[in-house]
Amino acid sequence: MKLKNKKAFTLIEVVLAMMIMATGLFILTNSWAGTYSRLRKTQVQVQLAALLERKIVELEREFKTQALDAIKEEDSGDFGSELDKYTWEMKSQKVEFPDLSGIIGGVGENQNLDLISIMKLFSEHLSKSVKEVKVTVTYKDLKKPITVDVVFYVIDYDRPLPLPGGSGGS
Repeated sequence: MKLKNKKAFTLIEVVLAMMIMATGLFILTNSWAGTYSRLRKTQVQVQLAALLERKIVELEREFKTQALDAIKEEDSGDFGSELDKYTWEMKSQKVEFPDLSGIIGGVGENQNLDLISIMKLFSEHLSKSVKEVKVTVTYKDLKKPITVDVVFYVIDYDRPLPLPGGSGGS
């Protein structure tokens, strides 16, 4: 009996084709998993930036109506049940400006004393008129928390400038 010549795949060809397909699927799966991971990180970072901006606007609006001394030194909270993995924290402190009177050199002794006293008054005035506020937003991930923060300054523009011999002294 003669076998008719039928065209078909051999077992080796089928196994080889399956190995090539499996390798391709493995590469595609790893690529998609990496892309999904990067996409998720990007979504978290965009959300962090948006929440940080939102919190800063809220705090600036709140501080606009308060005296600098009424601003809390620390505060914290969350963003509600929908964003339960995100929290915020605020810390504030007075800004200490350096005494710039030491850099003044000059011609006359009396002129220097007046200028030095004005520089000291100005440094003290700035220290009383400016407060530094740092806001931090944190995302509590399974591996490690991701945080972003920003520092801004609240300035009391209504505080009178203390000039020697003037009515604005403090």
